[in-house]
Amino acid sequence: MAEENQTAAQEQQEAVFGIEKVYVKDMSLEIPNAPEVFLQRETPQVGIELSNSAKKLEEGLFDVTITVTVTSKIEDKTVFLVEVAQAGIFQARNIPEENLEGLLAVTCPNILFPYAREAVSDLVVRAGFPPVLLNPINFEALYLQQKQQQAAAAEAQGASTH
Repeated sequence: MAEENQTAAQEQQEAVFGIEKVYVKDMSLEIPNAPEVFLQRETPQVGIELSNSAKKLEEGLFDVTITVTVTSKIEDKTVFLVEVAQAGIFQARNIPEENLEGLLAVTCPNILFPYAREAVSDLVVRAGFPPVLLNPINFEALYLQQKQQQAAAAEAQGASTH
C-alpha cells in the first residue's frame, strides 16, 4: 500500500511537457499597390518583425503565439505585407516556476517557428512573389536579451526613484 502511494506521488510530481495543438491563429496578406507592383524591376527591401506571447489557459495548459510580420518595400511603396500568428497549446505540468518562463519563451516558439516559416513562404508564393525563406531564429538569445533589457530598465527605474 505504501509503495502504491509512493508511486502515485512520483507520477504526480513528474514533469510533463507536450504539444496539445498547433494552429494558425491569424494570417493576413496585403498587396496595396497591385497590380502595378508586379511591373517593378527593382529589388525590394524585406523587413521582418517577430514577437511572441504566452498565456495560461488553465492549470498546466498554455497558449503560446509567435507573430511574424514580413514587409517588402521598394523605396516608400509597400510591395506586400504578410503577417502570420502561429500558435500552439502546450501542456506543461510540474515544471519548476523558474523554468516555466524559459520553456514558454524559448522551447515553444522553437516548435512553432517552422510552421510560421512555412505559412509565410506559402502565402508570399501564392501572392505571386518569390518565396521569403526566414532564417532560423535563436529564441534563447532573444529571451536572454529581453531579460537583460528588463533588468536594465528595472535598475534605471530604481535609480530614478531614489
